[in-house]
Amino acid sequence: MLNLEQKKKLLELARKTIAGYLKEGKIPSFETEEPELLQKRGVFVTLKKGGELRGCIGRISSEVPLYQTIQEMAIEASLNDPRFFPLSFKELPEIEIEISVLSELKKIEDIKEIEVGKHGIIIRRGFNSGLLLPQVATEYHWDREEFLNHTCLKAGLPLSAWKDKRTQIYIFSAEVFSEKE
Repeated sequence: MLNLEQKKKLLELARKTIAGYLKEGKIPSFETEEPELLQKRGVFVTLKKGGELRGCIGRISSEVPLYQTIQEMAIEASLNDPRFFPLSFKELPEIEIEISVLSELKKIEDIKEIEVGKHGIIIRRGFNSGLLLPQVATEYHWDREEFLNHTCLKAGLPLSAWKDKRTQIYIFSAEVFSEKE
């Protein structure tokens, strides 16, 4: 678990990284000895503008320290989310940053293991894969089956693909924090 000071530090780092990259094409340097910030964890960085999604990209796992993954995903979310035009430096003051630090994945056999609001879901079948963060189900007021259906859609699968024995379902939790807190 990250403490409040570490969360603030990571949010500031994400903002400085986006600003530095948009303005000068450079990633600001960051040094730390804090073990929590050196962990190798999956991360998603979500950008919102006026409460609406403006970019979200992440990694399920990482081979680099947490702070570095956050820097990389902040740049990716601001410039490379295919659903949006790249973020402009001028827009940055209107952007709210949210970071989700992921737990390890756990494969499940029974959907009753999914706790809406606590777990995110990954659905995989063949070459198709889709992921939704835990907070998505809460934001849209979905129940467990709606959450599964939407994760299937995100994976490019039929709504009820989660019922198929060939479909693998994984859950994870996330430590979610944002600038608005």
